[in-house]
Amino acid sequence: GISGAPGVGKSTFIEALGNHLVELGHSVAVLAVDPSSAVTGGSILGDKTRMERLSREDHAFIRPSPAGRSLGGVANRTREAILVAESAGFDVILVETVGVGQSEYEVHSMTDLFLVLMQPGAGDELQGIKKGLLEIADMIAVNKADGDNLRRAEDAVAEYSKALRIVTPHDSSWRPPVLTCSALHDHGLTALWAQIEAHHKLTGENGTRSAKRQTQRVDWMWDSLRDQLLARLEDDDRVRQHVSILENKVAAGQLLASVAAEELLELFLSTPLNEE
Repeated sequence: GISGAPGVGKSTFIEALGNHLVELGHSVAVLAVDPSSAVTGGSILGDKTRMERLSREDHAFIRPSPAGRSLGGVANRTREAILVAESAGFDVILVETVGVGQSEYEVHSMTDLFLVLMQPGAGDELQGIKKGLLEIADMIAVNKADGDNLRRAEDAVAEYSKALRIVTPHDSSWRPPVLTCSALHDHGLTALWAQIEAHHKLTGENGTRSAKRQTQRVDWMWDSLRDQLLARLEDDDRVRQHVSILENKVAAGQLLASVAAEELLELFLSTPLNEE
């Protein structure tokens, strides 16, 4: 899973890493998630255009998906897409999120390794701690470490390394490394992939990857249940008949939102199964 603030260069980084992996003999699938417009609901889905070189590789597959109403920074069916990509023979799957946010961490619950991209000189050190990203990151890469940015990138590595010392790691067996890279110039990718392979080997040997995947499958079950319950509630005829009435009352301040939500839930639960 790859996350980072807008403008950090996620697409450029993923294309550079993907091309590097293809050269090493891997088959790479990229599941890229585009933000959906809050007004129109549409997405540009331009990741294939932004990853022009990688999209031409025979051993690479790029699938852009709209985020839709999902709050976790990934599309609603990303887990299913991961399984399909694995079944199709792709041995490396890169999941790009829409960008860092308070509800971004869902990608951590569906991937083996969570990589956070940072940019030099952006003053993100304390902000990263506040958002909790450092607590779930398995690796931090400071991108755009080239030219005039190189010194700032090295300073950022020192800052993030110090910050990680005061954060309790989610995996006691792995200390998240902080690296520099330049996706634009293909610098640092070999060292970065070596760390990813080291993480893969360690978590395979000590069983933490297997345990994490078991937890992820259970989380997937509950997420699916919540999604299906909400979908069935929204499609319920009796609920639909009363939604506008309750919405008007809530908007006018005549009814608390929490009370209205309880009424809708009670109405849904009172629907006999044979009516559905």
